[in-house]
Amino acid sequence: MTPYTLRRLALLAALAPLALGVAACKKAATDTAAPSGAAIAKVAPPAGKTWSDVIATTPEGGYLMGNPQAPIKLVEYGSLTCPHCAEFAEKATADIRDKFVASGRVSYEFRNFIRDAIDLTATQLTHCGSPESFFPLTEQVFANQKSFFEKAQAAGKPAQDAAFQQPADKRGPAIGQLTGLTDFFAARGISKDQANACLADSAKAEAMAAQVTKQADQYQIEGTPTFLINGKKIDANTWETVKPELERLGAR
Repeated sequence: MTPYTLRRLALLAALAPLALGVAACKKAATDTAAPSGAAIAKVAPPAGKTWSDVIATTPEGGYLMGNPQAPIKLVEYGSLTCPHCAEFAEKATADIRDKFVASGRVSYEFRNFIRDAIDLTATQLTHCGSPESFFPLTEQVFANQKSFFEKAQAAGKPAQDAAFQQPADKRGPAIGQLTGLTDFFAARGISKDQANACLADSAKAEAMAAQVTKQADQYQIEGTPTFLINGKKIDANTWETVKPELERLGAR
């Protein structure tokens, strides 16, 4: 996928058809590498907290969990409508949080890589609450990913067209209703009024799309999930291949 294609994808994300949900989502081989560097000592968290309690937003538009000064910084570019990202979340979330982040040796940042209109809607809703709610909500979206597509498909093409062709400030709320995302988030602490206000913010949606475009070019992101460690893209995108990279750098 060329930078031009990625740029066009990002700028048209809010108008993309349901079929776009299968684009730019790929799974690599599962080769592993043996640990080689010296183990890094654990870093104690702030008093009364675990490192997984420490959440901050980043200038790149992501959410960072853990020690902000961790010597190993793992960044994921993930799409909420990518099945391989959902598979990674299922396999890796608990291990990343409870082992790697908890040690203080690794920080984990998730940056939404928006691929389609449903992805954009879900992303806006995960950003709608407090920073502390972002990771639990993202995990829940991945765990229930198929249901949102199934509900939209079951609604039929006329209903899909009606939602996707709304003006920018009405499109998000319409897609939230079409997919069941609004009700899903309402059951998890984001009221419908709060959700619709977030989804109507077309300026923020455009800013998210612009970030995707810029960072796709900067890091040559050609699919999701894509991972950076200490600012460099790695040739690994499954937990079976990412985990050994963290261990090799001393997170063990």
